Amino acid sequence: MLDLRKNLAEERQGLRVAYLRQPDPQRLLRAHSGLIDRTVREVWRGVALEGAALVATGGYGRGELYPGSDVDLLILLAGDVPEGDKEKVEKLIGVLWDIGLEIGHSVRTVEECVQTAAEDITIRTTLMEARYLAGSRKLYQDLVARLAGNFDPIAFFKAKKLEQEQRHAKHQDTPYSLEPNLKEAPGGLRDIHTIQWIARASGIGRKWSDLVAAGLLERREARQLARHEAAFQDLRIRLHYLAGRREDRIVFDFQSALAAQYGDVDTPERRGSEAMMQRYYRAAKTVTQLNTIVLQNIGARLLPQPEEVPRALNERFRIRGELLHIEDEALFEREPVTILESFLLMMQHHELRGMTAPTLRALWRARRRIDADFRRDPLAQLLFLQILQQPRGIVHEFRRMNQYGILGRYLPEFGRIVGQMQHDLFHVYTVDQHILMVLRNVRRFTMPEFAHEFPLCSELINGFERHWLIYVAALYHDIAKGRGGDHSELGSTDVRSFAKNHGLSEDDTDLVAFLVEKHLAMSHVAQKQDVYDPEVISAFAQTAGTERRLVALYLLTVADVRGTSPKVWNGWKAKLLEDLFRAARRALTGTPLERDAALAEKQAEATRLLRLYALSDGVKERFWKQLDTAYFLRHDPQEIAWHTRSLHYRVGTAQPVVKARLAPFGEGLQVLIYLPDREALFARICGYFERAGFNIAEAKIYTTRSRYALDTFVVMGQGSGAHYRDMISLIETELAAELESQAPLAPPRGGRLSRRVRHFPISPSVDIRPDERGSLYALQIVAADRPGLLYGVARTLARYRINLQTARINTLGDRAEDVFLVSGEALSNSKTVLQLEQDLLKELSLAPQPAPALAAAATS
Repeated sequence: MLDLRKNLAEERQGLRVAYLRQPDPQRLLRAHSGLIDRTVREVWRGVALEGAALVATGGYGRGELYPGSDVDLLILLAGDVPEGDKEKVEKLIGVLWDIGLEIGHSVRTVEECVQTAAEDITIRTTLMEARYLAGSRKLYQDLVARLAGNFDPIAFFKAKKLEQEQRHAKHQDTPYSLEPNLKEAPGGLRDIHTIQWIARASGIGRKWSDLVAAGLLERREARQLARHEAAFQDLRIRLHYLAGRREDRIVFDFQSALAAQYGDVDTPERRGSEAMMQRYYRAAKTVTQLNTIVLQNIGARLLPQPEEVPRALNERFRIRGELLHIEDEALFEREPVTILESFLLMMQHHELRGMTAPTLRALWRARRRIDADFRRDPLAQLLFLQILQQPRGIVHEFRRMNQYGILGRYLPEFGRIVGQMQHDLFHVYTVDQHILMVLRNVRRFTMPEFAHEFPLCSELINGFERHWLIYVAALYHDIAKGRGGDHSELGSTDVRSFAKNHGLSEDDTDLVAFLVEKHLAMSHVAQKQDVYDPEVISAFAQTAGTERRLVALYLLTVADVRGTSPKVWNGWKAKLLEDLFRAARRALTGTPLERDAALAEKQAEATRLLRLYALSDGVKERFWKQLDTAYFLRHDPQEIAWHTRSLHYRVGTAQPVVKARLAPFGEGLQVLIYLPDREALFARICGYFERAGFNIAEAKIYTTRSRYALDTFVVMGQGSGAHYRDMISLIETELAAELESQAPLAPPRGGRLSRRVRHFPISPSVDIRPDERGSLYALQIVAADRPGLLYGVARTLARYRINLQTARINTLGDRAEDVFLVSGEALSNSKTVLQLEQDLLKELSLAPQPAPALAAAATS
């Protein structure tokens, strides 16, 4: 064994020396795999495990074994392991570890492999790479045949796409981390592998040239992917050698050494490591683009949509499926202003899920048409301002504009900081990515479903006129980094030019210039001075000048600090900034405002309505103490007053309270439900409405501070001539009884799809990711609305013991776009989350069974 260990170490060292002298990634990976093959077979022969097979899996099975990677082995058995063979298996693994191999092993029968592969997409993918090493070849062939016979390429495609989305979310959906994981982050090796796995599983082939032959890639794109794959392989090999172990993150510790190996030297303008990292970011950006295009093309092949004529948005753009499409691929070259129009249309049409591959390719090719003349075009300037002012899509479309080089062409000052490193102790993203993270944080303040994260910020932005100006400040606050001099002052000059070119008023120009110039001021005072010192507060208030400027600066500061790194923001900093803000606002206004004016107005109006019912101001106190800012943001004054009238004397009751009334804004009923929160409550409510023949048009789910469910539903149904007033008593009685029931949840009844959904199908999507505090998760679903949809989702969540905190049910015609804030132990396990996403997708994709003609069912 000592000789085996010594020989293995010597041969590995020989491979390293040869590689650094003449790098060839594929040759090294094959040679290393071959060395391990010979070593493992020799150990296997000494163990004599009769009737079993030894199989290489994962990257090792693929023949791509990196210097520090685990050696993944499957010990394949014909049946249950005899007692004597257990000792042999333990000896085999022990010897392999003793000679210096890091083993990742599993011991399974063929049947167990087939079963686990069906349940776990990671194992299914690993077994796709299975390669025979030693032992029973017949047993290995049986495994291959069984796996092939149980393979569903469509299910595999969907699962791998979900897995990729989940992996990207863990890396904040960006390759632009300062210490990126070149294997797992967006645009890294795993994105390349995902294309290859799906292409292979779909019967397209194993090589890039196979995708070209199938019309899924252009020849130029295939060459790019092959080149970037080889570059990433080389980088990962060098990382492993430098670290002396498996290391897939391009950490600061190794960036300078790697740059030196590539011949990048420091200059007065920038470090050699920055040049190397910018090449990596450009390559990762290209891989991300091509991954999107290829998976879209494979998806169209595997899941062809019914033949339909593309729907015209205008004379230039169409909707093909759920994607924005240009009929004329020369459009962007001929009329460059339509480049910005395409992003505006993406924001204005909620049914659009992306752009077609030809549109994305045309965007990328036409980006250089955005020049000085384009930037002076009044129509282009108007379109860009409209993009900034849209109520939805701001983050997605700015990221897409950056991804395809559009944002940096339209704002050249932004283009200069794309992929630029930041060498400090707290930023974890490149400058451009940090800016987009800050933009995202500001946008998040405007969304009621995330009001629980930073309630004061949500209050403030809710009452801030033209809050899109803070987006402009976010775009420019760090835009001058790396130029030398004070980046705040230089950025302020830049944003003034932007404001002038785009026709902003003098007041708005002064506001954004102030925010950029002073974007560090509030953080500096909060962290380095005594925020309770009257002189400090007075000086800071004078710096802000007006309450509007102070509010905007506070919002930008919180978004900025949170955008540096997930680890930088903490409760201490939050309290310092909030205390400073409140003290400064008190100094500016002379009044101790504890709530934003918009929120105070809601409460004042609710109080006025209560007085109309001869209720004193005191009746609300006990009830309102149970409610937080999120509740008041999500409900209008009429609802608040109704809830208070119905519940002020029932706070803490153990019995369910159900109250219904005619919907104050039109057709339907509004139903209030109040009771101690319990497992599967949302599913039980949805099930009742489905059985009673009501459609759920809206749901506001809220949990009080004392853990009571306080839910408000708007329901419709029973046909156009429904007598809603006659149903109030029935709902109040029946639903209260249902909420006390301990019976199992009933199965969905099903119903009919609308004709429009049958002819214009909507691809369902599910996205689960943690909120900013990490304690709750945001679940977002998009699907074609249908009878029983919401109940099906609720049943699935109940099966996983997922607790619902809030819900925003939004039905746009035949399209359901729902957001749930959820919690539960299952969400802390990434594999369970992936399985939940798959089950939800399956539920969203179910075609309902025909139902009796007079029945209606619950929808979201």
